[in-house]
Amino acid sequence: MTSLPRPAGLSEVAALDQSLRAELQHIIDTKTKPPGSLGRLETLARQMGLIQRTTRPTVQRPAMIVFAGDHGIAAEGVSPYPQAVTAQMVANFLAGGAAINALSRVAGLELEVVNAGIATPLASTDGLVDMPVARGTRNFAHEPAMTSGEALAAMQAGAARVRHHAALGTNVIGFGEMGIANTSSAACLMSRLCGVPIDECVGRGTGLDDAGLAKKRNVLAAALAQHAAAIRPLDVLATFGGFEIAMMAGAYLAAAEARMTILVDGFIASSALLVADVLAPNVREYCVFAHASNEAGHRRMLDHFGALPLLSLDMRLGEGTGAALAVPLLRAAVAFVNEMASFDSAGVANREA
Repeated sequence: MTSLPRPAGLSEVAALDQSLRAELQHIIDTKTKPPGSLGRLETLARQMGLIQRTTRPTVQRPAMIVFAGDHGIAAEGVSPYPQAVTAQMVANFLAGGAAINALSRVAGLELEVVNAGIATPLASTDGLVDMPVARGTRNFAHEPAMTSGEALAAMQAGAARVRHHAALGTNVIGFGEMGIANTSSAACLMSRLCGVPIDECVGRGTGLDDAGLAKKRNVLAAALAQHAAAIRPLDVLATFGGFEIAMMAGAYLAAAEARMTILVDGFIASSALLVADVLAPNVREYCVFAHASNEAGHRRMLDHFGALPLLSLDMRLGEGTGAALAVPLLRAAVAFVNEMASFDSAGVANREA
């Protein structure tokens, strides 16, 4: 796939160097096990070795960045929750009481929370990376959510946070999000970038009933029709996206440039990857698709990437929770490569050629 011209200031993503593939495969195949018997762990180990350009891949200082932002489209009643919940949940993250806090502790993840553009003013709080582009996006039912300049600034800010973690030694990273009405943004991004009818992209989000779901579909279909001229990736992001989604898009590019293994979460996180993928298709070579979300449209999105997710637990919370659950699988993949004996070293007879 050929990448489109990238706006200035965004990361370039090289294709994975395949020079170690044969050696990695030989190491994997000569461990004391039948070939292929560790299944997807073997695929993961090989991918991580190629990303890190080593036959001894590691999981070093894994990190999760949760980007939070508000969406003007919430004014159209597309979510059953009020917009104030975004700021309230960020306070919950910072207090350590959310699902992503618990799962990050289990996975041994460094957790960072970023204010990408929350509408409600936030008190200065330890642990919050406060870098809002604006106080929420505009209502894309009536006008583009962001200017192109705002979308680009958000992407660059997300990339900067990844580079911060790279400097601290992180080589595995995941991205989560919080933003009331952001499933509406994700559905529109998916529809426009994947060429899929909006009805196949829209789900219940945080729990819409049938009437609310029908209203959401109608609102988003009208918005897509109104902004039919938004076709180029950055224009699509600016028109329908959110600040947290744009920061994630830039973060994906920077993480791939830094040769990190990227854990991709659910529907919202994958919609941000759609943007990064159009700009730099090699980015998906660095991605591990952690889980299949129960949000409508996500499996279709995974099909678009040609992705086989590691987990399918009927989750649809967001926050990066699905990505966090995949970290132990990455640890297992590198452990068997680095710690398991080979047939020769263990003195175990291999199968006959």
